[in-house]
Amino acid sequence: MLRYFTAGESHGEALVAFLSGLPAGLKVDQPFIDRELWRRQQGYGRGGRMKIERDSAHILSGVHHGKTIGSPIAVQLENRDWKNWQESLPVSEGDPAKHKRVASPRPGHADLAGALKYNFSEARYVLERASARESAARVAIGALAKLFLRELGIEVLSHVITTGSVTVQTEISWDQIRSLYDHEEVLLNCADPEAEQRMKEEVDKVLKTGDSLGGVFEVVAHQVPPGLGTYAQWDERLDALLAAAVMSLQAVKAVEIGSGVAAAFSPGSKVHDEIGYTSTSGFTAFSRARNNAGGIEGGVSNGEEIRVRGYLKPISTLRRPLQSVDFATREPVKAAYERSDVCVVPAAGVAAESMVALTLARCALEKFGGDSMTESLRNFEGYRQQLKNY
Repeated sequence: MLRYFTAGESHGEALVAFLSGLPAGLKVDQPFIDRELWRRQQGYGRGGRMKIERDSAHILSGVHHGKTIGSPIAVQLENRDWKNWQESLPVSEGDPAKHKRVASPRPGHADLAGALKYNFSEARYVLERASARESAARVAIGALAKLFLRELGIEVLSHVITTGSVTVQTEISWDQIRSLYDHEEVLLNCADPEAEQRMKEEVDKVLKTGDSLGGVFEVVAHQVPPGLGTYAQWDERLDALLAAAVMSLQAVKAVEIGSGVAAAFSPGSKVHDEIGYTSTSGFTAFSRARNNAGGIEGGVSNGEEIRVRGYLKPISTLRRPLQSVDFATREPVKAAYERSDVCVVPAAGVAAESMVALTLARCALEKFGGDSMTESLRNFEGYRQQLKNY
């Protein structure tokens, strides 16, 4: 089974990610991993932290001579900002007078709930782990999952559909999404240039008012074969796994697969994807004229593109803070302010790509198995032939 977890704090010395279960013999493309980390740091509306960090994956174990060896992979991401926090957040006892308290919880953040849960007198330690900085570690191991999926012909990318009140009105094709990846500069990662410009204007408005902005991103998995996931158990359904994976990202408050939201308000004849049977170069000769299901039916991938949308609330840290309460005095005060972004929808999309890739890689390995890439690919090709013969 593919297993992973992360460790580290926003202003700690480093982030560390662990990934176990990848087959031996997978070629590891370091520039690709670092570009994925670069993509996460881009986007109009990012804050000052992105000017400090230049994320690069330092692989500590599980890879030798450029290939995985079947053992757990550990990846470290240095926090360059650590030099500014060594005295404030030492591992040893240090000087308590130099500690930087988060004196009043921010509405919408984990500050208050975390302080209550762990019996902290203020929210510094809550902020450090709850911060979206943690998602950089997920992107690093998500890149490894992408490299595995690429061997199966599967590619995972994202694009932004909504920022603030601006929404792309046309359906965006895979080719349009794919073309965004090659851009050397990322504005809002929107495939509609006119809509992207209006999104930029929305960000400019909230920047002037000290507010923040949310939006909607869509992750698309291209060339996913039918048969990943299962309807046999509730916790093995692919749609449930993807929803949990994307919802686990900081600030994501809703997840949609295919046209899930619109489907709730439409008759079945307008929702369900009619099935045909024609000659095709795809996985099977079965075809669909549309993809309202988002590539998943009954918890199982059906051979169409998997499309998952994440609905991102605005960042909780505001330069014009909302009302809160002082942890010590319980008196009304303005919420604490930490250096933050204004809009992170494009970056959240990149992090969601990693979660989708990790989920699909897990399901693919459960179906095809293999302790080595040779074995995994042999099993995968056997399944492809089975589909062709169906």
